Amino acid sequence: MPDNDHRIDARDWSLLALLSILWGGSFFFNGAALRELPPLTLVFLRVALGAAMLLPLLRAHGIGFPRSWTGWAPFIAIGLLNNVVPFSLIAIGQTFIPSGLASILNATTPMFTVAVMIAAGQEALQMRRLAGVALGFVGVILLRGWGFETRPGQGLGILLCLGGALSYGFAALAARRLLKDAAPLGTATFQLMSSTVMIAVVAGVVEQPWQLPMPSLTTWLAVLGLAALSTALAYIVFFQIVRRSGASNVMLVTLLIPVTAILLGWLVLDEPISGREIAGSIVIASALLVIDGRAFSLLRKLSAASRCSGSREVLRGKTEKRGPNPR
Repeated sequence: MPDNDHRIDARDWSLLALLSILWGGSFFFNGAALRELPPLTLVFLRVALGAAMLLPLLRAHGIGFPRSWTGWAPFIAIGLLNNVVPFSLIAIGQTFIPSGLASILNATTPMFTVAVMIAAGQEALQMRRLAGVALGFVGVILLRGWGFETRPGQGLGILLCLGGALSYGFAALAARRLLKDAAPLGTATFQLMSSTVMIAVVAGVVEQPWQLPMPSLTTWLAVLGLAALSTALAYIVFFQIVRRSGASNVMLVTLLIPVTAILLGWLVLDEPISGREIAGSIVIASALLVIDGRAFSLLRKLSAASRCSGSREVLRGKTEKRGPNPR
């Protein structure tokens, strides 16, 4: 894993775009499934089915299970911070606030991640990254707008979603420290298995899901989409990016999620795109360029090359004015 999360190559940008589509769908799937299922039960089904879908792949790739408590401990920690806590907080939060607002609040994840990394001494304080993250959040607000209906408990829903974003920040720190050499497929499977055990206990005590009526087909389809696409596949991609480009960079996906959601609505559902949404997308793209830093390096190189070229032209002009050397 890189020591400094400064650069993202073309492959990782494409993986981030894919991950933004997979995770962006989770807000839609959550919104549909929460109509019939309580939030903790939904989280249990999400991680349990996700783990079940990955187990055959684990066997096919010959990846064995950890053989001791020490081997399982990193995955338990990641499962708690990356699944159980944020999934539960966001799902409960979505019972109070709309999915659109939840996705905006989720876009604060890079801010929390940068703050956690700096506080833990994992990254130096870089004004470029801080400015880029802040600019990206402004772009998300511009993209989605603040217009939403007032609901009872809305303040609590906002705090819960912000708590989920903060938990993702700590999960990024834990992934950076604990999962340096772990295979992405193994990491995704083991963290989901650990999460399943933890959330099963909590959901069983709080919601007693075995007493619930059988959900409809629509709800089951939403749960399967949440488990297969937004969890199992998404975490394979997630840990691949973490391993290649670092923990802070992978959290930039939360800035891309609203953009991909709007583009998918335009391409698939023929929904119109407004000028405000175009402006917000441009601001987010600019923020990602600021965070990545290579655009500034290229500008500095071009500027230096331009200055050198100008200096040569000035020297050539002075030589021509003086005329040939008489000696």
